[in-house]
Amino acid sequence: MSQGRQRLLGCACLALSMSLVGSYVALSKPLVAAIPVFLLAWLRFGIGALAMLPWLRKPADEPAISGRIRLLLFLESFLGNFLFSIFMLYGLSFTSAVSAGVVMASIPCVVAVFSWLFLREQIGLRTWVAIACAVSGMALLGVATPAGSLRGDADSSHVAWLGNLLVFGAVLCEAAYAVIAKKLTHAIGPKRITALINLWGFALITPLGVYTVVGFEFGALAPGTWLLLAFYSLAASVGSVWLWMTGLKRVPAAQAGVFTVMLPVSAAVVGVLALGEPLSVFQTAAFSVALASVLLATWPSRARR
Repeated sequence: MSQGRQRLLGCACLALSMSLVGSYVALSKPLVAAIPVFLLAWLRFGIGALAMLPWLRKPADEPAISGRIRLLLFLESFLGNFLFSIFMLYGLSFTSAVSAGVVMASIPCVVAVFSWLFLREQIGLRTWVAIACAVSGMALLGVATPAGSLRGDADSSHVAWLGNLLVFGAVLCEAAYAVIAKKLTHAIGPKRITALINLWGFALITPLGVYTVVGFEFGALAPGTWLLLAFYSLAASVGSVWLWMTGLKRVPAAQAGVFTVMLPVSAAVVGVLALGEPLSVFQTAAFSVALASVLLATWPSRARR
């Protein structure tokens, strides 16, 4: 396969990964209403671990995992799975969805800066323009989001700065996740990375999961909730992570960060099509700008002599 086709395949994997994340985020609203958050996370990692047991086996052509790679695997799960969820969960309880959306719009820029600092990747002008489009699109999307849709307390405006700070902590975790993943894909295959970081996530969330499972009535869950739980677990722990790791093997981390715009775009599309939410002019404009950033990041550049 030519280098151009490999890069195109990598871009497709990254876009599908973030689209899948946005889809299960939108469809997980009934799950959050039926299952406590930490128990839901524990079940997600547990189901994912069972599904990926064969992926834990080391391929014959893969070198042994060094101590440095083990540390990176732990950090990948701790930052990208564990801390990201906690920062986002508690951040949204203190600030509005508008503010959180604007803060999250900085993910592509932070990923690009981290890749420049830690991976020494060269960032071209077109990538910077794509990042600017991604940030602008997500800022428009944040403005288009109803202010009270994700607020935990209507009287919590006096601590909104703390919520915004926690959401930015989630942004830093997501950016670190993207950069560390680029390091890991040079040493381990995407399937084994996915299985190992999910196993770490299961270990980290187990104490909180065991605490919340006491007294929970599993028999009260409807059959549809169980099916949605299975989709959420496989999409969050298996599909989206494997697609992201596969894409990162072919695309620089700075350009990969642009594809995070697909997360809120796909979440809003699923909300409109599946949940019947209205689509505003601001949201349409945000989608257009966000998709323009993806085109800028993926359009083949003119070959140099």
